[in-house]
Amino acid sequence: MEKINAIGRRKAAVARVYLTEGTGKITIDRRSLDVYFPSSILQYVVLQPLNTLGVADKYDIYAHIDGGGYKGQAEALRLAISRALVKINPEDKPALRAEGFMTRDARVVERKKPGQPKARKRFQFSKR
Repeated sequence: MEKINAIGRRKAAVARVYLTEGTGKITIDRRSLDVYFPSSILQYVVLQPLNTLGVADKYDIYAHIDGGGYKGQAEALRLAISRALVKINPEDKPALRAEGFMTRDARVVERKKPGQPKARKRFQFSKR
């Protein structure tokens, strides 16, 4: 099996993933999963698609992540891993879709508008 690559995005984070057959080693920007994401919750988020399909120790994953915060990065990585797994075996798509791992979460920060302090907040109004 050659390298399978996929991309996942969430908020401002972009995750590029390269999947190969192996022993279940996950490397993110030359660091292991537990070093890059010390939080066990975020590690769980990243491993969700692999655990759903039961292939956590079947593939080695190398990922490159840009932008965003740690939560957005973890969710972008989850989407990228899901897309890569579907490229390998298209029959896995319904199982991953049922868990919500195939859907790109399109919610991003709304831009600040001119003449206002924030996106929706207005400056204080006084009639006098």
